[in-house]
Amino acid sequence: MDVQRSGCPINLTLEVVGDRWSLIIIRDMMFGNRRHFRELLGRSEEGIASNILADRLKRLMAEGLIGRADDPTHKQKAIYSLTEPAIQLVPLLVQMGAWGRRHLGVTPELSIRAQLLEEGGPELWSDFMDELRAAHLGAPAPDKSPPVSQRLQRAYEEVVSRAA
Repeated sequence: MDVQRSGCPINLTLEVVGDRWSLIIIRDMMFGNRRHFRELLGRSEEGIASNILADRLKRLMAEGLIGRADDPTHKQKAIYSLTEPAIQLVPLLVQMGAWGRRHLGVTPELSIRAQLLEEGGPELWSDFMDELRAAHLGAPAPDKSPPVSQRLQRAYEEVVSRAA
């Protein structure tokens, strides 16, 4: 790790995740279940370049926010996983989404997940974090039905179908 500019927790957090792409990659892994390089590259609404994606994945691994393992289904593929520190970013991302919904020109389909998470509050965030721990860290799957991730996806699909 580079020499710290200060001991300020906000500054230090921004040094780790403050560039545009790092949080987008974490968002896509969290909310879009994108775990392979090609998924992160091809399904990004923002259109990340492959060299930037490769660089940010390396940086996120070096910072301990994601892990990388060989994909057992394909010898030349890797599967990326969120680590516990990245999973603990859920409340921050919820608050960023809530702020964006209040102050920026968001679209209904891309803001519905943020709305549901904001309305669901810390209990829903905790349930979602438990689901992420199961999916990315191998923790026992929570016994909540339907899963938060499924509710978020269903709401997104409903908004998309209404717009069509």
